[in-house]
Amino acid sequence: MRDATVPGAAFLLVLTVLLAACSTSGASGSGSAPSVRSNPVVSPGGDAVTLEQTFVQVVKAVSPSVVQITTPAGLGSGVVFDGKGDIVTNAHVVGNATAFRVTTSAGKQYDGTLVGSFPPDDLAVVHVDASLSPASFADSSRVQIGDIVLAMGSPLGLQGTVTEGIVSAVGRQVQESPQVTLPDTIQTSAPINPGNSGGALVNLQGQVIGIPTLAASTPTQEGGGGQAPGIGFAISSNRAKDIAGQIVQHGHVVNSHRAYLGVVVASTLSGNVAVVQVVADGPAARAGIQAGDLIVSVNGKQVPDTATLASVLAQLSPGQTVPVQIVKPNGSKQTVMVTLGQIPGTG
Repeated sequence: MRDATVPGAAFLLVLTVLLAACSTSGASGSGSAPSVRSNPVVSPGGDAVTLEQTFVQVVKAVSPSVVQITTPAGLGSGVVFDGKGDIVTNAHVVGNATAFRVTTSAGKQYDGTLVGSFPPDDLAVVHVDASLSPASFADSSRVQIGDIVLAMGSPLGLQGTVTEGIVSAVGRQVQESPQVTLPDTIQTSAPINPGNSGGALVNLQGQVIGIPTLAASTPTQEGGGGQAPGIGFAISSNRAKDIAGQIVQHGHVVNSHRAYLGVVVASTLSGNVAVVQVVADGPAARAGIQAGDLIVSVNGKQVPDTATLASVLAQLSPGQTVPVQIVKPNGSKQTVMVTLGQIPGTG
């Protein structure tokens, strides 16, 4: 077997030759710096280029219809609803304000006024005296899980921001607050951050399929909550068109398509809902429900807290008659039949 080691003299000779070779190949001339080879440019396939171009075209087409809305309390986004200067946004974006500063994607600013707000569906309409480019609204009943979507708005005040994802689910019922249950939302993986609210969730045809409204949160060990990445919700475009159209026409909502019990309630430590106040001549009052009663179930479904009560009512319709089980202050249990009413619209 031949020895794999190299004798000393031969080693020096080989080392000298290698160093000379390195010196020659590493320099193009006396005193010049070594050449740097750049990575080759990647040429994406035809499908990838087409998708990229589609994204660019959609953003260019929709951007003029997405605005930033600034209020004394903060800012959000809005979508131009028609060619008359009406803009649909979230009710929580406008809050209690009646005057706004509206900024377009081109940087033009206008004074805006409140047309109407409907907190039960978290929708509102703001008007500016200008002719803006209205968005195209899709039929959201045709949205499918897996559709690619873009969320456009002003997250964290960064106007004109676009994020991308897919439709993760449709027809989600989401509890936005103890008083507000959104019955028909689109779940998306497109990141939705503060300031995106009221903006546009669009498909690859450049049509608005929803109004981004909130991101899911997850409780922490400290008892607070943190945003859950990749889980956001948008109000469906069909609901947005319906409610915004009523606000534009009447200044308020005349048909909410949402069931109304006509009570002011509070959760109790005993796991029931206490009736604090009954609206005069409302559905509950007409059925004999009084302040001080406890609501145990509605339409056969237990309601241990106000959030569950709101969720159950969101699945029912105005005009529907349902059994409501109550407990009187003396402890007696009763079941009364309540014909549900229409959630009052607000101007």
